[in-house]
Amino acid sequence: MKVEIERVNEKVHLTAKNEQGVIVHMDGSPEIGGEELGARPMQLVLMALGGCTSMDMLSMLKKMREEVKSYKVSVDAERATEHPMVFTKIHIHYTLEGKLKKENVEKAIALSMDKYCSVTHMLNSTATITHSYEIKN
Repeated sequence: MKVEIERVNEKVHLTAKNEQGVIVHMDGSPEIGGEELGARPMQLVLMALGGCTSMDMLSMLKKMREEVKSYKVSVDAERATEHPMVFTKIHIHYTLEGKLKKENVEKAIALSMDKYCSVTHMLNSTATITHSYEIKN
């Protein structure tokens, strides 16, 4: 796996490109010279966590023959107040819609959090990660 990071302008606006050519824009806060032209790196970490667990969830629920009509996950985090300002608390909330069995949703969340989601496992060393969910019919 490889990505390339390139500066876009004379400030801190960057692009990250993966091996498939997909480009993601990153930028910093105005306090460090950013112009809000992209996601901040720590926001991307939370996006990676949400994406990782979501791919696990949707794949497992499909294998369980659960029909997910809509799916959304929100990730809220707190950071340390001193450098390095790592995440200390993260909460993931899953919102699913469909006629889903509660026990299958709980099993999929547990498997993602405890076994499959590599991003969760990397963040576990500094953050307490909790989760909740709701099923809308």
